[in-house]
Amino acid sequence: MASFGNVYMNGTTHTYDDATSDEESVLHRIAQINQRRRVTFPNKRTIERRKPRRWPLVFRFIKGAIHTHIAIPVVLHALFTTIIVCLDLYVDVRATLPPAIVPSLSIVVGLMLVFRNQTSYARFWDGRNNLTTIVTATRNLTRSFLCTSYKAGEDATETERADIERTVRVLMAIPSSVKNSLRAEWGAAWAPITKQDVNRVSGAITPRLNPDYAQLLPLGLKGHEEEGLALPIELTALVEGFIKRGHDRGWFHAPGSSQLTVQLNTLVDAYGRMETIRYTSYPVAIMIHQRQVLALFGAVLPLAIVEESHWWSIPIVGLVMFTLYGIEATACQLEDPFGYDRNDIKMDAIVEDARTEISVMLSEWRSCNQGPIKKQMFMEEI
Repeated sequence: MASFGNVYMNGTTHTYDDATSDEESVLHRIAQINQRRRVTFPNKRTIERRKPRRWPLVFRFIKGAIHTHIAIPVVLHALFTTIIVCLDLYVDVRATLPPAIVPSLSIVVGLMLVFRNQTSYARFWDGRNNLTTIVTATRNLTRSFLCTSYKAGEDATETERADIERTVRVLMAIPSSVKNSLRAEWGAAWAPITKQDVNRVSGAITPRLNPDYAQLLPLGLKGHEEEGLALPIELTALVEGFIKRGHDRGWFHAPGSSQLTVQLNTLVDAYGRMETIRYTSYPVAIMIHQRQVLALFGAVLPLAIVEESHWWSIPIVGLVMFTLYGIEATACQLEDPFGYDRNDIKMDAIVEDARTEISVMLSEWRSCNQGPIKKQMFMEEI
């Protein structure tokens, strides 16, 4: 009589027959399961580095750094300092200022840079938190739609199940549409129009969806971005319509429908806050004055230290201006955190991770509703 051994891995009990499997095959199977578990995990794209970091950050000067943005002003200040040193040493010109002026200007420059960096990072942090709010609302709505869209004692019809799945796929598309909207990638959901999309007889145009949206958006959906309506807002209208239909079918009672609408309103509110960050630029008056103060400080500094430092004034001024312009350039990088730069929010990874989560939930829901035996989501059949 054959005996069996059970190994519980990755949420599933794997059974092995001792009559047909020896210990080595069992260990090999366990190794395969462990390897498969390492292939993917929640938020894999968000937290996983593409490749290990080979060099300490102190030696990085290109990828993710701001050196290329500040190279020109730093070099110009170094050249200006060289001219001041040459005038002081080889020409009978007293191009100097009292050193006491430097501390006063340093306080002003420091306060301006601190204010700029704080406000810029606040925009970055708020953008990240609002994106998390959108993903969280999408998760909550998906969970509620998949787990509560039925009436006690009755099975949903094929039409109703198709409606549920269509709405969940719309929820999957919302984070992607938010990402494209904030990057001003209008019409990203639709592929470029070709001759195949034009009816030769009537001349009517049938737009096609891009591959990223083809499995998510309903067939026949028409975009209205050219008329001024953003795609995320259009998709939330579809979700709101599903909530109303679910209430009419008896799936959601009045308080439940209200809570679902609150989640949808929270999503729209977070998107609006992200739009505020994206389309509200830093006041140009502050930017102009800050650049002028930095340039003034870089021009005054060599005049104040040349008499004591001589040729050392050049590297001193270069290092000081490298530090100050670097802080200012870092603030500029963080002001608009929704782009493709290395210092921006990793929106592509976050959106793809959210889509993967919802896809798994939708697949589990579909498997629970197929066949004559219904089972609870994420539970084995009993």
